[in-house]
Amino acid sequence: MTSSELEHRVSSADLISALAARAPEIGGNDGGWPGLTLYRFTEPMAPAWEEIQSLSLGIVAQGSKAVIVDGKRYLYDPFHYLVLSGNVHFQAEVLRASAREPFLAFVLEIDPALVRKVSTDMLGRRSGAFDPAAEHGEADRCVVSPLDPELMAAVLRFLRSLDSGADRRVMAPICVEEMVYRVLRREQFSRMLHIAARQTSHSSISAALTFARAHYAEPLTVNDLARQAALSPSAFSTLFREITGRPPYRFLKEYRLDRARELLVDHRRSVAETSRHVGYASVSHFIKEFRNRFGVTPKAYADARDVEAELRRLRSRAE
Repeated sequence: MTSSELEHRVSSADLISALAARAPEIGGNDGGWPGLTLYRFTEPMAPAWEEIQSLSLGIVAQGSKAVIVDGKRYLYDPFHYLVLSGNVHFQAEVLRASAREPFLAFVLEIDPALVRKVSTDMLGRRSGAFDPAAEHGEADRCVVSPLDPELMAAVLRFLRSLDSGADRRVMAPICVEEMVYRVLRREQFSRMLHIAARQTSHSSISAALTFARAHYAEPLTVNDLARQAALSPSAFSTLFREITGRPPYRFLKEYRLDRARELLVDHRRSVAETSRHVGYASVSHFIKEFRNRFGVTPKAYADARDVEAELRRLRSRAE
């Protein structure tokens, strides 16, 4: 074992201990810091739909997890961390967990303004000319990268600073800034900047997103969403795409289909019921668009997930 591997193992043990003490309950635990949630699971968990509003950093101390964003599957574990864009509806699955070695992890929401501040400090005057979209193209909304000892140490200092009132006020913000700095120093620099740039603080777009999620089953148009943002349809469409990476009509269609996939699996609705629930007047049109997005019909998708769930239960009993 190399000295680097030994250092990582020691740090991992410290992180496991820190999270185990702070996450006593199964599921999500309040981390005692804005946007910080600590997780503990004692058995693998089937894919479940989740949604986040802000740019987030995910770190696993023990076990492993998968998230599915825009049809892509991302795995992370004690050797890899995850950066996830805000305003994302995704599936999460705990892959490895047991009573003896529970899944332990945390997710920390990060203000995109902090990412831009740290990047400006790193680049100095050159930062004004830096275009993360041009540097990396149309970046994924989720990225996974190796977890290095420096970032691990910053994470540990952050968690420990939450135990003291003075440390929490003085040291915790410094630790969060260091964590952002450590991520930016690695190969994820342009990717994280791109994610942060897309999640701006435009309240008008946030209002439109909130309205779309609440009324997705209704026959919404781009004009309806633009009114929520108090913008013309053309200006709204341009700004919406800059922030979310997708035009409004595509966002709405994908959100409806993602919700349909969730309903088919979690609520055991029929295809016709699901079609109506997510705003499709035509069942055949719904089936066609579902197949275009996911590669199978709604019924085939639900049947396959039922088989997967049964196999997972059988494996769990065998263990």
